[in-house]
Amino acid sequence: MKHEHHFKPCDNGTILIDLFHYESPYGLVGEWFNSLYLTRYMRRLLEKRNQAIKEFAESDKWKKLLIK
Repeated sequence: MKHEHHFKPCDNGTILIDLFHYESPYGLVGEWFNSLYLTRYMRRLLEKRNQAIKEFAESDKWKKLLIK
């Protein structure tokens, strides 16, 4: 599994590019499991996480995460 975040400035803020690559073991059984379940699960997980990041970044919520 490889997961990378890239941040790029743009005119009205920042663009987050989220690259995620994974391969399941066990050959054809792993590929079957990916297509049946894992790909959909991981996509939803990343979309929810990205929505939370967006919500914190676009509000004052991120300030609560700073150590005082």
